[in-house]
Amino acid sequence: MAARAKEMKASGIDVISMSLGEPDFDTPLHIRRAAQEAIDNHFSHYGPVPGIPSLREAIANNYQNYQFSDVIVSVGAKMAIYNAIQTVINPGDEVIIPMPSWVSYTEMVKLAEGTVVPVETTFEENYCLTPDKLRAALTPRTRMIILCSPNNPTGSVYTRAQLEELIAVLRDFPEVTILSDEIYNALVYDVEAPSLASFPELADRLVIINGVSKSYAMTGYRIGWLLCKNKAFIAACTRLQGQQLTCATMVAQKAAEAALTGSQECVKEMRQVFANRRELICRLASEIPGFKFREPQGAFYLFPDVSAIGSGDEVAELLLDKAHVAVVSGSAFGCPSCIRLSYAISTDEITEALRRIKSVLTHN
Repeated sequence: MAARAKEMKASGIDVISMSLGEPDFDTPLHIRRAAQEAIDNHFSHYGPVPGIPSLREAIANNYQNYQFSDVIVSVGAKMAIYNAIQTVINPGDEVIIPMPSWVSYTEMVKLAEGTVVPVETTFEENYCLTPDKLRAALTPRTRMIILCSPNNPTGSVYTRAQLEELIAVLRDFPEVTILSDEIYNALVYDVEAPSLASFPELADRLVIINGVSKSYAMTGYRIGWLLCKNKAFIAACTRLQGQQLTCATMVAQKAAEAALTGSQECVKEMRQVFANRRELICRLASEIPGFKFREPQGAFYLFPDVSAIGSGDEVAELLLDKAHVAVVSGSAFGCPSCIRLSYAISTDEITEALRRIKSVLTHN
C-alpha cells in the first residue's frame, strides 16, 4: 500500500499515507551530533561482532540483572528477531504466534523452516493471548512463542496479571523459548507495559528484543538488539551474526549510545505528541460508520474492525481508490476483518485523512 501510495503521489494525486510504522519526527539533535562526532573521530573500522561494549553496557543498564555480555547489537530489531529465530528453530519446530501479529514473524519462521502455529485472538480479548488458548496450542514440538507488547498492529498491552497467567502455563514447557518484542515499550499511554525481563524465572529462556527506531525516531540508523542470559544462546547467535554482517554500523552504534545515555526528554516529548494524536484519531474514528475499535494502549496504530463494511482488503482498496488514503489491510497481520491506520503523521494529515474516510464510507 505504501508503494502504491508513492506511485499515486508521483502521478500528482494527493494521497495521505497511514500505512507506515515510522515516526515522522527528526532524530533528536544530540543524537545526530554524536553520529557526526563519530565520523570526525574516525569511528569507521570493524567493531566487535556483538556490538561495542559501551553501547551494550548502556542497553544492559535499562534492565535489572543484565550485563553487557548478555547483549547482541544487530542491524535493527528486525535482524535481532531473525537471528534469534534462526538460532533456536530447527526444521519442523513449532513457533506459536498470537494473531494479529507483525507481518515478518511468520515469514522469519518459514525462513528457518519452522512451522508457524497461529493462535487467533479476538476483539473481546483486546487481541491478547489467553492462557487457555496458549495451553491448547502447545505441543511437544513447540520451541518458541513470540509475544509483542505493546503490539503491532493492535496497540494492545499485556498487563502483569496477564503475563503471569501465560508464564504459569509455560512452566510446564521448559523447552519453549519466549521471544518478547518490546520495540514499542517507550510509547505507552495511561497504562504500564511490564517487560518480561521482570520475571527472573524466565531468564534462561527469554530473549528480549528492542531498538532505537521507534522511541528515538532513528529508523534509518538500523540499530536494534537482543538480550538473553543463556550463554549458549548468546554464543551461537554471535557466531551466526559474525557470518552475516561482521558488526552493525559503527557510527550508528555511537549514535544509539548517545540516545540511551543522554537526556530522555525527547522521548517524553514524542510520546506526548503521539498521545495527543491518539486522542484525535480515536475521536474522529468514533464518528465513522462501520468502525469498531479499542483505544490503543501503546505504539501508534489504530486497528478498527471493518467487517460491517467489508473485508480489510476491500476497505483498504476502497479507501486508496476513492479517499486517496493509504491504510494496511488486517489480512497482512492475520486478521482480515480489520485495517491498520498509523497515526505517526501530523494532526492536520490525521484530520484530513479521517474526513476523507468518513465521507467515502458514509456515501459508499
